[in-house]
Amino acid sequence: MIRLITVASVMVLASAVLPSVLSPAWAQSTQSCAPANEQQVAALFDRWNASLKTLNADEVVKNYAPDAILLATVSNRPRLTQAARKDYFVHFLEAKPVGSINMRVIKLGCNDALDAGVYTFTLGDGRTVEARFSFTYVFRDGQWLISSHHSSAMPEPIAPVK
Repeated sequence: MIRLITVASVMVLASAVLPSVLSPAWAQSTQSCAPANEQQVAALFDRWNASLKTLNADEVVKNYAPDAILLATVSNRPRLTQAARKDYFVHFLEAKPVGSINMRVIKLGCNDALDAGVYTFTLGDGRTVEARFSFTYVFRDGQWLISSHHSSAMPEPIAPVK
């Protein structure tokens, strides 16, 4: 037996459910956006890179939001907590890495930003590692923090341009 739902019964259901789903805060969102430009977002990488130079994992982890994800260059494990990120950086910092940007694209949003491209790490022993990167940032509690960070070594050697 097929039951027919009348327009009237749908209207009654909608009038009962929609007010709880569509709160006034959602309907009248007045979110203010933290001012940011490309230079300010680029400086967030510089801040992170400066924290690497301290060789102190606690300083590096301060750049990350508590709920950030780190998909690191030399780890197979996603790092989802500050403790897990600290564990990664304790070991990564033993190589004394210093990053430099080769190329990047920055995109700006409202209280978020993306910085993605290619960087090179120079290690304390002089070796270099080129990798792709993406940092997403979120403006939270008055500061810009990394909400996700992906870094992966280049998959193949770069052929010389002729």
